Amino acid sequence: MSVTTLEEDARAVLPAAVFDYYRDGFGAQVTRDEATAAWREWRFVPRLFRDVSRVSTEVELFGARLAAPVLAGPTALHTLAHPEGEAATVRGVEAAGSLLVLSARAGRPLAEVPLRRPWWFQSYVLRDREITERQVRAAVAAGASAIVLTADAPYVHPRPVPQAGALSPATRPAGSEQDPALNSAAIAWLAGISGKPVLVKGVLGARDAAACVDAGAAGVIVSNHGGRQLDRVIATPRALGPVAAAVAGRVPVLVDGGIQDGGDVLTALALGATAVLIGRPVLWALAAGGADGVRDCLDLLRTDLARAMAQTGLPTIGDIDADVVTRG
Repeated sequence: MSVTTLEEDARAVLPAAVFDYYRDGFGAQVTRDEATAAWREWRFVPRLFRDVSRVSTEVELFGARLAAPVLAGPTALHTLAHPEGEAATVRGVEAAGSLLVLSARAGRPLAEVPLRRPWWFQSYVLRDREITERQVRAAVAAGASAIVLTADAPYVHPRPVPQAGALSPATRPAGSEQDPALNSAAIAWLAGISGKPVLVKGVLGARDAAACVDAGAAGVIVSNHGGRQLDRVIATPRALGPVAAAVAGRVPVLVDGGIQDGGDVLTALALGATAVLIGRPVLWALAAGGADGVRDCLDLLRTDLARAMAQTGLPTIGDIDADVVTRG
């Protein structure tokens, strides 16, 4: 198995409508298509005469000890990929020593997802804030240790959702649309109702990154929503460095988008990320192999990262810095 072959493995078992729902971006899909290629714009500068007889990929993030700085990012409706949905996903994630960011639009009710290790809850701020508050409080009661505010989708592209093998519009209760008047005050509001650290997802610019931290964000996530809401958005590897510089170590910086192997993870860490999130690869692994597939996908990225670290003379995550990569 390789992460790059998982997509075709999933294509072989998923209904075409479901596969397209997960895979497609917006418009001409420029952003989606360049996501992986953008990571390959950097080259490694290995260090010599370093003891790499033992390489550790372990990290600690908001009190959670992780086998590697690779998280399962928030994606909707895992039940389209596998009958158990997020229940299978979380078993695979936890078996790999990783952390799941559970989507507010999960296919399984929270009570049916067996969350045992630390996990985070992804939230939108909706027009009807009472809905948001109920969701967040329920997540905290179930053990969520952080809240991820998705801030980059004030209007959601009306993507048809596959249901019963066909495409039909998604139906949601009145007031459950994202609030187009969302502002940075929502960060403190979410922190107040949850009592948990709030990370802002969808940050692509240095000024926004600094503003989020100033408004109380405990972390920022460099993300372009997988190219699903707006096309021709900057690729996340190109945005990561300026965002990390603006944050200046005040809070963790995470990144997602197009990550396929340990070299991509190492590049992200060298550019200033604390950890990465993967989205579509988890869905492909879930579809092709259930919980075991998700575990194997995350394990593969961890072992590939360890190999890349050894080859570049980096025995621990803390040894990684900007000097290990160069543009070109």
